[in-house]
Amino acid sequence: MKCPYCNYEDTKVVDSRPVEDGLATRRRRECEKCHKRFTTFEKIENSLLVVVKKDGSREPFDKNKIINGVMRACQKTKVTFEDVQRIAENIERGLNNTMEKEIKSSIIGGLIMDELKNLDKVAYVRFASVYREFQSVDTFIEEISKLK
Repeated sequence: MKCPYCNYEDTKVVDSRPVEDGLATRRRRECEKCHKRFTTFEKIENSLLVVVKKDGSREPFDKNKIINGVMRACQKTKVTFEDVQRIAENIERGLNNTMEKEIKSSIIGGLIMDELKNLDKVAYVRFASVYREFQSVDTFIEEISKLK
């Protein structure tokens, strides 16, 4: 691994520990030349999962899109960033376990809504309003009444 500071070719691993429930490894490295330290992460690369969007277009699955969407829905709630990461990791793991190569975006949205419904009702309604494209106040009222 090249040193990000001086581009020297040789670095040594100083510390190594599992992260993300053992699905990745965090390594502290030290450059043999400049002796600066930096962190790297090693993670198993999952097979490429393709998301089929509503309009029929396809794009590679991106866990960060789930994190960003859930974070917007969870603004000003008590939901932590760790909760959001856990949701995204649960969904990614579940999708990879299906062994499907293509997954509809509607399925991913439904999985996110299931997770949010159990975590925070306000975040759930916020996400549902964007995901289901609520057009009127009546739609909000219907969704909220389902939660009661």
